[in-house]
Amino acid sequence: MKEAIGQVPNRDVLVARACEQTGLSDFGNEWFFANIDALIPALNTEARLSEAGVASASAMIVNGLVNRLRHVDLIKQHPEILDETVEVAAVVVGLPRTGSTMLHRMLASAPGMTGTRWFETQNYAPFPGEERGNPEPRREAARGFLDYMLATIPDLMSIHPMSIDQPDEELIILGQLYSSTMIEGTYHVPGYARWLTENDRIQCYRDLKQILQSLQWQDQSRAGAKWVLKTPGHLLALDAVIEIFPEAKIVMTHRDPVATVPSYCSMEHSLYQMVSDSVDPASVAAFWVPRLAELLDRFMAVRGQVAGQNFVDVRYADLLGDPIGEGVRVLEAAGVDVTDAVRAGMAEWIEANKREDRAPHKYALEDFGLVRSDVEQRFAAYRAAFLGGE
Repeated sequence: MKEAIGQVPNRDVLVARACEQTGLSDFGNEWFFANIDALIPALNTEARLSEAGVASASAMIVNGLVNRLRHVDLIKQHPEILDETVEVAAVVVGLPRTGSTMLHRMLASAPGMTGTRWFETQNYAPFPGEERGNPEPRREAARGFLDYMLATIPDLMSIHPMSIDQPDEELIILGQLYSSTMIEGTYHVPGYARWLTENDRIQCYRDLKQILQSLQWQDQSRAGAKWVLKTPGHLLALDAVIEIFPEAKIVMTHRDPVATVPSYCSMEHSLYQMVSDSVDPASVAAFWVPRLAELLDRFMAVRGQVAGQNFVDVRYADLLGDPIGEGVRVLEAAGVDVTDAVRAGMAEWIEANKREDRAPHKYALEDFGLVRSDVEQRFAAYRAAFLGGE
């Protein structure tokens, strides 16, 4: 096995880089510094980073700090941002590969709805000199990063279709607060994943709400729109989601993990290869099978604590068979007036994003040293509770 090349610098060095890059020094509440201090040792001892991986991890941390500095500065200049009323209609939280991306983008693209766009998740704070309502510099930066990702992972579009202007996961924003499963989805850091699970995750959602206020203020076309959030990572902290967004419906997409686990392991194997030269499929599965099972266990626990209140279930087969019907059902449950225009908007998104327009994503349990019966057993409680006879 190859040795890691170089080390990610300590927090003080990375903070200095961010301050030098922005000319700013006020991070506001520095609660997330503890997260960084837990992350860096895991990157340097567990992730087996390549030279490119060290550069990527260092840049990831600095970029999060840069966005934080710019965000705090923006709030100082425009305190009226904190007067924005953010209405979250739904939070889609299904496991990866369960149709959650399709449902999220379809709902968020409908008239009167909105979601964080991919370019916004990369840089949620405006660039210096950026005119309000004209984020073209950030769109251009996101376009360059996406081109790099596609060059590095040619089959990315068949695994997880992406566009800089499509609604995407605020997981990426939470990752810039060093508080989401995005980090363990990019780097093999099981120690950090454990630390994140065992420590408070409420503050990052308070900050996320403020960032949504900012995004709403930045783009005046969002006035009056209802937000649709989405990421499987929310399963890690559903109690926090419910506390910060109590009005939102929690939408769980369901599909048999026997089908989803190898698909997700395939994606993670590709992502880890971007930052490490020492990635083997079995180690990917050894981390992600129990991690995904843990996320489902937490989902069932929180759902039980609130007696299922505010939860909406969407089965994968039903979503594929009648996406518009399922979308209408979710929006109506969330109190949204489903007009003909809303139906047409969802139908337009479906027509423009057909599965047959993309190359198939190929994977199998055996590729990751997995046995069907073992996966069935690991997810037995979830499968019995929510999948019935599947």
